Amino acid sequence: MPTYTADNAECLIFTFKDGLLSAVAHDLKIRVTDFVVELDDQNDHIKGSFDTSSLRVVNAVHNGADTPNVPGDGDKKKIEDTIVKDVLHSDKFPKIEFESEAFREKGEGYQVKGKLTLHGKEATVIVDVSDDGERYVAEAVLHQPDFGIKPYSAMMGTLKIKPDVKIRIAVPKK
Repeated sequence: MPTYTADNAECLIFTFKDGLLSAVAHDLKIRVTDFVVELDDQNDHIKGSFDTSSLRVVNAVHNGADTPNVPGDGDKKKIEDTIVKDVLHSDKFPKIEFESEAFREKGEGYQVKGKLTLHGKEATVIVDVSDDGERYVAEAVLHQPDFGIKPYSAMMGTLKIKPDVKIRIAVPKK
C-alpha cells in the first residue's frame, strides 16, 4: 500500500481574490507541508490526513503563472498566521481528513467520491484524477461555506477571497 507525504508528493491549495480592491490583492498558491495519503490499490481505497497548521504560502499567481518573491516573506508569514488562526481555526480543528467511497472511470482519468471532514463539518466531495505522464494529479474545488468556513475578508469586504478554493494533490506513478 503506497503512502505519500510531503517528502514524495505535493499538496497545493489555490485561492482566488475578489472584491472591489482585488486589483491590489493576489491569487495565492499555498503548499500543505504535513500530510499523509494512503492508497490501497487492491481495494480502490484512499485515506488522507492533512495538518491545518502546515500551510505555507509559496507565491502569488497572476494569469495562471507563478509570481516568484511575491508576496514578500513578511506578508507570507502574516497570511499563514491568518489562515491558521482566523480561517481554519487550527487550534480547534487540527486535521482535515478524506476517505474515498467510490471510484469510476471518467474520460482518460478517474473520478473519486469521498467524505471530507474539514473545520468540524463532513461533506461529500468529488475529486477528478488525471495522469500527466509522470504523476497522478487529483483536483477538487471546495466551497468554504459548505464546511462552515467564512472566506477571508478585510477592509469591510472590499478585499476578500472567493468562497471556492482549488486543491491539487500530485503523487508519483509507481
